Amino acid sequence: MENRTLGSNGPTVSALGLGTMGMSDLYGATDETESVATIHAALDAGVTLLDTGDFYGAGHNEMLLGRALRDRRRDQVTISVKFGALRDPEGGWHGNDGRPEAVRNFLAYTLQRLGTDYVDVYRLARLDPSVPVEETVGAIAEQVTAGRVRYVGLSEVGAETLRRAQAVHPISDLQIEYSLLSRTVEAAVLPTCRELGIGVTAYGVLSRGLLSGHWTADRQLSPGDFRSFSPRFMADNLEANLLLVDALREVAQARGATVAQVAIAWVLSRGTDIVPLVGARRRDRLAESLGALELTLDADDLAAIERAVPVGSAAGARYAAPAMEHLDSER
Repeated sequence: MENRTLGSNGPTVSALGLGTMGMSDLYGATDETESVATIHAALDAGVTLLDTGDFYGAGHNEMLLGRALRDRRRDQVTISVKFGALRDPEGGWHGNDGRPEAVRNFLAYTLQRLGTDYVDVYRLARLDPSVPVEETVGAIAEQVTAGRVRYVGLSEVGAETLRRAQAVHPISDLQIEYSLLSRTVEAAVLPTCRELGIGVTAYGVLSRGLLSGHWTADRQLSPGDFRSFSPRFMADNLEANLLLVDALREVAQARGATVAQVAIAWVLSRGTDIVPLVGARRRDRLAESLGALELTLDADDLAAIERAVPVGSAAGARYAAPAMEHLDSER
């Protein structure tokens, strides 16, 4: 497994990370036995970066990850945790809490659920507009001093916020959506990360399944599936986006690869300071994603990919309007 370092001050991790959100929340029914088996398969393949959030399944995802890691060496895994999102028993969303006292509270529960005494990378899931980022980062930095957190990360923030946060404490990496269909990060955020020595962990590299090569226009979504109200999966938008996937499929077939592998390999090609997170929920999907590591894209491949999926060609925003308003990175 190739390794990459998260920024100039962060940990060295596998070139691909595993995002575990879908094993607990937002993508329909889950299978705990298969989820644990998938985490184990990722670890056995050399994946060392595991990403979760304390609000995924209202704590379920952290408990699942803790169970999967029970018989594994803690120092061989890098656990990234997002915190701050406020939920209700029905699964609703009610903003984000970045107050210092909330940081301490959220972390206490996270450590208990994971069954560990430290988190490798800790980050606020979305910027709390009522709390200066300096206060939130300062509170996480206190936990670094206490030994409960190893590195401070951020999620979905813009260039100005990155600079303010970095002035308080070194930031290891920014977690942000980055894929062939989501490239706004390239304008200001990615250059700022590189200027400041901050790595990028890219989520949504398959655009929540759109770029998997397995999505069909007639697929029925289960109740509560995030994609049922995602603009890119709606009617005409979905039809337009699947045409882009068909064009990408031609590029993939020419390379003897799958659509998913080409989409992941493209993100890998953006720079060694970028670590894609794949959200595989099953071992077969994980194996397919790992195949992207064997795919080296040359200049002709990259040009063909750009022609198939030109920048800005995605139909629909990456979130519904209310959720987009919580993205400091899009302002």
